[in-house]
Amino acid sequence: MAMVLDAFASYMQNMLTEMVKEEVYMLLGVGDEIERMDVKLRDLKNFLADADRRNVTDKSVQEWVAQLKRAMYEAADILDLCQLKAMEHRLSTKDVGCFNPLLFCMRNPSHAHDIGTRIKVVNKRLGVIKERSAAFSFIPLGSYEDRSSKVQASHSGNKRRETSGVFDRSGVVGEKIEQDTRKLVEIMLSEKEGNTNIMVVAVVGVGRIGKTTLAQKVFNDEALNNEFEKTIWLSINKDFDEVELLRTIITQVGGVHGDEKALAVLEPILATTLKGKKLFIVLDDVWNHGAWDDVLKTQLTNVVARGSRVLVTTRDQTVARRMKAVLPYHHVDKLEEDAWSLLKKQIISSEIDDHEMDMLKDIGVQIVARCDGLPLAVKVMGGLLCQRDIKHREWEMVLNDSIWSISGMPEGLNNAVYLSYEDLSSSAKQCFLHYSLLPKTTVFYSDEIIGMWISEGFLHGTSDDLEELGSKHYKELILRNLIEPDTKYIDQNVCYMHDVVRSFAQFVARDEALAAHSGETNIVNKLTAHGFLRLSLESKPSESDGLDWSSLQAQKTLRALISVGHINIKPGDSLVHFPCLRTLHIDSKDVVALLQSLHKLKHLRYLSLTNNDISSLPDSIGKMKLLKYISLRGCKQFVELPRSILKLGELRYFNFSGTSISGIPRGFCALTNLRLVYGFPVSVDGDWCSLEELGPLSRLRRLGIHGLEDVTISSSATKAKLGEKVHLTRLSLDCGRRLGDDGMIKDEDSVSVEEQQRIETVCDELRPPPSLHNLEINGYFGRRLPRWMMSSLVVPHNSLRILFINDLVCCTQLPDGLCQLPYLEFFQIKRAPAIKRVGPEFMQSYHHQSPSSSQVLAAFPRLHE
Repeated sequence: MAMVLDAFASYMQNMLTEMVKEEVYMLLGVGDEIERMDVKLRDLKNFLADADRRNVTDKSVQEWVAQLKRAMYEAADILDLCQLKAMEHRLSTKDVGCFNPLLFCMRNPSHAHDIGTRIKVVNKRLGVIKERSAAFSFIPLGSYEDRSSKVQASHSGNKRRETSGVFDRSGVVGEKIEQDTRKLVEIMLSEKEGNTNIMVVAVVGVGRIGKTTLAQKVFNDEALNNEFEKTIWLSINKDFDEVELLRTIITQVGGVHGDEKALAVLEPILATTLKGKKLFIVLDDVWNHGAWDDVLKTQLTNVVARGSRVLVTTRDQTVARRMKAVLPYHHVDKLEEDAWSLLKKQIISSEIDDHEMDMLKDIGVQIVARCDGLPLAVKVMGGLLCQRDIKHREWEMVLNDSIWSISGMPEGLNNAVYLSYEDLSSSAKQCFLHYSLLPKTTVFYSDEIIGMWISEGFLHGTSDDLEELGSKHYKELILRNLIEPDTKYIDQNVCYMHDVVRSFAQFVARDEALAAHSGETNIVNKLTAHGFLRLSLESKPSESDGLDWSSLQAQKTLRALISVGHINIKPGDSLVHFPCLRTLHIDSKDVVALLQSLHKLKHLRYLSLTNNDISSLPDSIGKMKLLKYISLRGCKQFVELPRSILKLGELRYFNFSGTSISGIPRGFCALTNLRLVYGFPVSVDGDWCSLEELGPLSRLRRLGIHGLEDVTISSSATKAKLGEKVHLTRLSLDCGRRLGDDGMIKDEDSVSVEEQQRIETVCDELRPPPSLHNLEINGYFGRRLPRWMMSSLVVPHNSLRILFINDLVCCTQLPDGLCQLPYLEFFQIKRAPAIKRVGPEFMQSYHHQSPSSSQVLAAFPRLHE
């Protein structure tokens, strides 16, 4: 993403305010210079919103903006160093019990002088930049009223676009798509004379016209699914990986590829897995015929049953012809009458009725006409209008906005996306631009993304409010249709960004950020020719000749590095070339060589080393005082945390999920800034922390506990004080290590009655607060559920929205009245063999009374389908 000047200036002012509050300026003897910097930022901030707007397309201001950004980034680095020096001083004087700034300066004259000199130099640069601003006639903040007016958006088809077969109803309106669906289903179910085993049918249309939506609707048709033995969805893009393609098919059909990477090994596995099966396959977003002709055609044709079908979506009619799709091809046309209905669907709510909307149809039709019949553009406009009053004047301002006719944007970028972008607050703009950097082939959860936003300083507020503020921005991007929830995941926890929206965001951020795939021919040249501040690299997992780590070393100003997939890291490779990094996410094997230099990243806030082969973190991590987020998710070989982790008092997030760690050093309770902890390993060993160390962590919002089956004393669960954690909204309890892969108790490790009673007692004491929204219980082997689940007299569950219970091995009864929870939206019980029936008590209230007919509530009033 690119710096949004107005937002970054606010971030720096917050840093300066904190320094004054904590008297850091006195400590370093730089009070006058800190004050001057604050004044200069206030002067500049008066017109930065206009400078941001003009920087997108006005080349005359781009060089001035680039100078200002460099100066502000350097200033932020210096303020970081000030904070680190202050933290060091507080630690050194902790035992002495006195605070003497003058004494510190006398003892550390070089530190104080160096920082003071650097601040003076930056202040001088800011002064010169401020003087030059007069030449551009920027509009001052007081006159800057038309925030939502100025430019144009998104690039044609992103070549890394990923889709799924899960159907999104929010983008479907009108009879036309129903007719198209019926027509395509009829073709799929019909028999054609002279066909081979597989018939190919093509859906053709320009980008973002709705081909994928139509294919999803066909893919989810009940009659079609009843006809075919297996259905497979494959998202094909320009850089498709042959190995991943075959592995995906094997997995979707229920086979096992064993992580094989050789085509010669995978092809016979595929043939065996598919042999004799009648398949329906969707190849979505195909850019050339190679995926079919060179990889799939021969493999499938020779083994699948007669009557199998392939549905391909493509922008290029030539692709359909080369794949020998049956004629005529199905063409998806632009929206006409249905465009107004789609816009209405984005806006109408319980507070806004159909009649109110129809009063604005005249101007609404004009707005959708500007969207050129493209469904995504209409949805984005609907998201923007959701933020406005349902009044003619408000909609007229959108219709007449100058962005619709802006010049200076590349051809093909969509005006509706730009209009929505300009309507965002400055901090939300930075979050939006950052989202466009996330590799599309990897799942990033909402709390991970919000953690990156916090680490980069995109969110401005008190320390206690940052996660909440990040969640609001995340939900706003969803509401505006700038990102869309992946319906395979609950609670909008995973989203994707459409290629049209992504291309616009990457265009805006082009001078500071690069999102690239290692297969691109000119990536090394880009890395050599230009210095980026944020870099996102995506590689194929099967590549053996991927990008070398050493090719990144010229990027010395990087503030964020996200690398997914294979990258060649050799002995001696290091992180020392990236001293300014705030965010580091590496999802790859073979990163051990980088750990030795990890502590050199003084500014690092966000560290994510996922799905790799490391077994521990270096002891020197205790020097990284600004670290807020650590994720080791999926590091199966990870077994040990160093004691120095307890020195990281700024930590807000720790994720141990999917690791083999069995304990955390005692003293974990001192990390009272923690908000999210996943995979907390329960230990009963004296050298490692037990459940009771969770007690002081009063700020926890999300908590996952593993290994509860090992707890022998219920008092440690009591001392965890879960019920007192008023901010806790998500809780996961796991006791599943006694179970096998089938969810049943392992024969060789049978559970005694005493052990069942003990797990019941322990979980009784892990009583959550009434604020809980999301509860997950895995592998519970007690004969009854915890008492706080069985009665609202213990804990009222009126806030509970999501309940998952997996592998309920021995329990014979579900909680009474569970179906009357007023806000329960998702409810799943998976593998509960001891429950033979669900009786009328399931419908009763928690108080076990027999309500009169007038008191009986509808079952599951908010449950989603």
